[in-house]
Amino acid sequence: MAMYWKEITVNWGESDPFGLVYYPRIVAWFNDTEHDLFRTIGYPIEQMIKNDRTTFVMGEIHFRFIGPAAYGDRIITTINLAEIGEHTLHWNCKAKNALTGAPVAEGRATRVYARINEDGSLKAAPIPDEMRDALRELGDLKHLRPNSGPSKLSAQSHLPG
Repeated sequence: MAMYWKEITVNWGESDPFGLVYYPRIVAWFNDTEHDLFRTIGYPIEQMIKNDRTTFVMGEIHFRFIGPAAYGDRIITTINLAEIGEHTLHWNCKAKNALTGAPVAEGRATRVYARINEDGSLKAAPIPDEMRDALRELGDLKHLRPNSGPSKLSAQSHLPG
């Protein structure tokens, strides 16, 4: 299944002086990571809303804070697609400190694919086959280009895991 990660920097105001990240910011980190994933596979959420009148809405979330993240810390957020339902995507999410590898947060999120009606209401809709295929191909890493040459950095030390 699909896996995607993104490195972010903790912004001023996202945590208290003790490194406790405000809960809505954790959710936003994973939301931003998911939106980047959809851009990568050719389905930018903003274009889905504008052109197709569809989107993914949050159906259920459960996150827990594990360790501190302070202003300026670099964090790796990872989303793993655990299951694709007819109308839903089920993500396992983790955040860790990019330098130390220390866990910051983890959780689960369920997204519901929905059509936006003329009155602004939402109705669950089947996830299109093309989108399912793109998510599966992402899991196969077919979206990555061949390495352009050797790197001085060890990829293993930077991959989420």
